[in-house]
Amino acid sequence: RACWLFRLWFFFEGDIIMAGLQAQLKTTEFWIMMTVAGFFGFSIGIVTVLQIKATSPLSHNISGTAKAAVQSMLAFYIWQNDATLLGIAGIFTVLGGSLFYTFVKMSENSKLQQAHAPLQQEMTAPKTVS
Repeated sequence: RACWLFRLWFFFEGDIIMAGLQAQLKTTEFWIMMTVAGFFGFSIGIVTVLQIKATSPLSHNISGTAKAAVQSMLAFYIWQNDATLLGIAGIFTVLGGSLFYTFVKMSENSKLQQAHAPLQQEMTAPKTVS
């Protein structure tokens, strides 16, 4: 739907949009900013792939949600945004849930490592011939 609305808007206001873009597309500052944004966007994509490869899609999703909550907290601090009770409750709910998920995953990994420890010792123990 948004695509159709954008096309309709562009049809009626296309001349004004193109006039603004033509002036902007010729500036060096615009292309430097576009290049920097493209580099960081590409880097985020690589980090996303590496994170999913090392953990799981669910862990990636939870870390992304926690990151957004921390960014909201920084917005309250840096830009003095108004904090509502519901907004703060939501942030702490997200951070608490992410912390709980991390705790559960760490305990699961610890149990797996303890279960595999005897197998590792057995495989690395020197064999004696009697």
